[in-house]
Order: sequence, then structure tokens, then C-alpha cells
Amino acid sequence: MYAIIETGGKQYRVTSGDILYVEKLPQNEGESVVFDKVLMLGDGETLQVGTPYVGGAQVKAVVEKQGRGKKIVVFKYKPKKNYHKKQGHRQPYTRVRIEAIEV
Repeated sequence: MYAIIETGGKQYRVTSGDILYVEKLPQNEGESVVFDKVLMLGDGETLQVGTPYVGGAQVKAVVEKQGRGKKIVVFKYKPKKNYHKKQGHRQPYTRVRIEAIEV
């Protein structure tokens, strides 16, 4: 069985046991989190599509790690105006392990 969930403004296709990197969540490591914004459920034969969410469906997960991604360099400049700005950014993320999909 698989589900399509929404979190952090993005959509993810998940099955039980998946490891998922999502936008930072407020839970600490080891705590459980429930995703109740389930857009679609499927098991290969039947398909449930929500309007916009499937009622009563939820996905349970456990937070494994809070971290920050690789650094990216943001460089802005304007030619002939002696303006340049170099800035770095590391996006925070939360790694979760999907435990169960409940209908």
C-alpha cells in the first residue's frame, strides 16, 4: 500500500518503511509524527483520491534526525557598478521513517 502525503508545501509518495527527507518539523529526534494530509491512497488494485484529502486516513512516522543540507553559494553582482554579494545557505531538514499507513 502506498500514499501520497503533503507536508512542507511538497507532495511525497510513501510506503511503509520508507526514509523521507522533508522540510524541518518541530518534533525532536525519536518522537512520532502523524501526517493527516493524505491526498491519495492506493494498493495496486484500488485507488482512493481525496477532495482534497482522504477522510480518516493518516500516515505515522518517527523522526530519525534533524539536520541541515549541503551549503549552496548565492552570488549576486551587477556589472560595471562595483556591486557583488556572496552569501551561503544551508536548508534545514527532518529525516523521518514511515511506520504505518492507516485508513
